[in-house]
Amino acid sequence: MKIAGLQKLTLLDFPERVACTVFTAGCNFRCPFCHNAELVLGHIGEEFMTEEEFFEFLSKRQGILDGVAITGGEPLLQPGIDSFLERIKELGFQTKLDHNGSRPEILRDLIDRKLVDYVAVDIKNSKEKYPLTAGCSWAFLKNVEETVELLKEGRVPYEFRTTVVKELHEKEDFESIGEWIKGADKYFLQQFEDSGELIEEGWSAASKEEMQEFLETVKPYVKSVALRGVR
Repeated sequence: MKIAGLQKLTLLDFPERVACTVFTAGCNFRCPFCHNAELVLGHIGEEFMTEEEFFEFLSKRQGILDGVAITGGEPLLQPGIDSFLERIKELGFQTKLDHNGSRPEILRDLIDRKLVDYVAVDIKNSKEKYPLTAGCSWAFLKNVEETVELLKEGRVPYEFRTTVVKELHEKEDFESIGEWIKGADKYFLQQFEDSGELIEEGWSAASKEEMQEFLETVKPYVKSVALRGVR
């Protein structure tokens, strides 16, 4: 496991849990608006937190934290992610996984083994604009489609979410996404924010009014839909 960072306390990353957040290094997507460019591109130097250092920290937080959120980069690229989750569960913590949808076979195994308690998957855009938005090949779209269907089976609590970028998303895209994830439990539209460390420059946030319009567009398709981070 390449643990590139640790946020020792979060009340936001894991719904209804007091948690810490583990950041893993490396990703197989290249979303141009990604705000974690250093993690994705590997420009974080040679120093990583060791697993033993992390578990030493975690053992001291028993009774204080409820859960561990694992994000990236893309966590399911990490060798040993299953044993890492096992050790977290053995200490009595709930686990939340952020995923780009590209590794459904690994996600299914983790769900089957009850190693993950909540999954958040990014839906980058409509299927027609997926490679453009995710910076990936068309081949990945089939994997994301499989991941969507896997989560809709309802064997683990989950959410879908889209980071809305003015230059990449329009109303028709959310009509398409709504049809795609129809019947899903939860879907969040997140307003893009420029962290100053993007993979590419030149992206901007949709307005509050546009975000609301997109929400209304997708609302008929999903059981629960909401905005996040709207200013």
